[in-house]
Amino acid sequence: MTPRTHSTAIIDPSATVAPGVTIGPYAVIGPGVELGEGVAVGPHAVIAKDTIVGSGSVISQGAAVGSDPQDLKYGGEKSYLRLGARVQIREFSTVNRGTAGGSTVIEDGALVMAYVHVAHDCRVGRGAVLVNGVTLAGHVDVGDWALIGGLTPVIQFARIGEYAMVGGASRMDRDVAPFTIASGSPPFTSSINRVGLERRGFGADAIEALQTAFREIFRSGRPVREAAAGVVDGAATGEVRRLAEFVSQSRRGVPPPAGLNSRSGPDDPGVHSS
Repeated sequence: MTPRTHSTAIIDPSATVAPGVTIGPYAVIGPGVELGEGVAVGPHAVIAKDTIVGSGSVISQGAAVGSDPQDLKYGGEKSYLRLGARVQIREFSTVNRGTAGGSTVIEDGALVMAYVHVAHDCRVGRGAVLVNGVTLAGHVDVGDWALIGGLTPVIQFARIGEYAMVGGASRMDRDVAPFTIASGSPPFTSSINRVGLERRGFGADAIEALQTAFREIFRSGRPVREAAAGVVDGAATGEVRRLAEFVSQSRRGVPPPAGLNSRSGPDDPGVHSS
C-alpha cells in the first residue's frame, strides 16, 4: 500500500510517511513528523513538527497538533508529541508538544473529541476519552480508561486517576481518585464509577471491595487523607491499595465527598494538599 496524498497537501521533506497513510486536501505535515502505517490526516489538518503518530490513528479535519507549547518559559528547545496507535484527534482540537525538551503523550486508543485542548507535557492514558471542549492545562496526567466530560477545564499538574469519570462542565482544580466519579464547580467526589468498571470487565467482588474502601475513605467523617492512609495497609485488593495510596499521597488533594459536613470543606487538611 502506498500513501495517498492529495495534490494540495504540503509535506516537509524531513517527514516520514508509512504505507497506507491518507493525507487530505490542504493538510500540512511539518518537519520531523512520523506518520505510522494507516494513519489518516483530514483536510486542513496541521501536524506542525516533531510529532510521532502511531499506526491507525486519525487526525481529523481542522485539527492542529504538534505545535509549540503555550508556555512563556519555552525558548525554542527541542520537544515532542507522541501519539500511540489508534488515537483519534477529532475536529478542531489542538495538542501542543512538550516544553523544554519534554514530551506530550497520548496513549493507544485514546479519543480526543472536537474542540479539545491538550497542553504541553500532558499524558493521556490508554483508552481515555476527552469529551468535546475539555481543556487540559500543562502537565496534566489522565489515567488509562478515564473519561472527562465536556467543557471541563483541568488545572495544571492535576492527576485524573485510571477508570475515573469527571462530570461535564466541572471545574477540576484537584486530583481525581482512580475508580471514582467527581463533578461540579467546586468539585465533589460522589461514588465509585461502578458502570464504567463493569464495562471494562471488573467483577462484582472487585467493585464491592472498592465500594467498601470508598465508604471508609470518603464517608467515615474523618479527614479524607487520614482515612485513606489507614486503608492502605489493610487493602484487600490491588485496586483498593491504588485508590487509598492515590488519595493519601495526593499533593493537590482530591475533591471532598458530596453531602458531608464542614470536615469536607475548604479548610479540611485531609482534602487539600499540604
